Amino acid sequence: MDEQQIRFDDGAAYEDFMGKWSWLAGEQFLQWLAPVPGRRWLDVGCGNGAFTELLLQRCAPSAVEGLDPSEEQLLYARGRLAGQPVQLQQGNAMALPFADAAFDAAVMALVIFFVPEPARGVAEMARVVKPGGSVSAYAWDILGGGFPFAVLQEEMAALGVPPLWPPRADASRMDAMRTLWTEAGLVSVETMQIQVQRSFDDFDSFWRVAQSGPRLAPRLTTMMPADVERLTARLHERLRPDADGRIRCSATANAIRGLRPAA
Repeated sequence: MDEQQIRFDDGAAYEDFMGKWSWLAGEQFLQWLAPVPGRRWLDVGCGNGAFTELLLQRCAPSAVEGLDPSEEQLLYARGRLAGQPVQLQQGNAMALPFADAAFDAAVMALVIFFVPEPARGVAEMARVVKPGGSVSAYAWDILGGGFPFAVLQEEMAALGVPPLWPPRADASRMDAMRTLWTEAGLVSVETMQIQVQRSFDDFDSFWRVAQSGPRLAPRLTTMMPADVERLTARLHERLRPDADGRIRCSATANAIRGLRPAA
């Protein structure tokens, strides 16, 4: 992760835009991993601490190290995780500042498509876990339409405003992730697909949150007011409220896990 990638530098805004989605997917992901308690974890690309908090609550780790390129996100995470057995620092996923075999498990939550060289990122996670240690990740199936705000991106594209994808959206494909894990020398590689749904109080709530995304907001500001009106009208047609007036959106993530070979 470096300065060339899309960055999230507002922890509070990220919480509403993506943190809640991360929590929903992370719940299923950790149930699938079913890790034993007492392990030392590395959370690569921990952001504002949304998944880190879930990890602490669900997995009873002995300690967690979190790494992220954004000091602003880390500031939010430090407040969120105060008093927890966690250390947070700024750093690069492709050059982890840790010794070999320093952790029992390493994880990337919604990160791999932001790493300019995903193979280096996975290899680094494999390096820093102990023999027999776990390396895992989950990522939105972006190219398969699994991004939480895919409906907005599709309608913007229909109006001539194409999506701004993460630099390595291709790395979130299930087959690409499996290749990355096996080429990093990891064994017992398994995958699963995660499907989640989030509800919003009404269309205005969805629209407010959707506009806060660092990939979507810049695109929206380039649109003419008349096109924004057309966009919201098209979204109203696609996002019809339930009987209780709530808007429901779905997302799909690809998940993977593997082990560093035993010595």
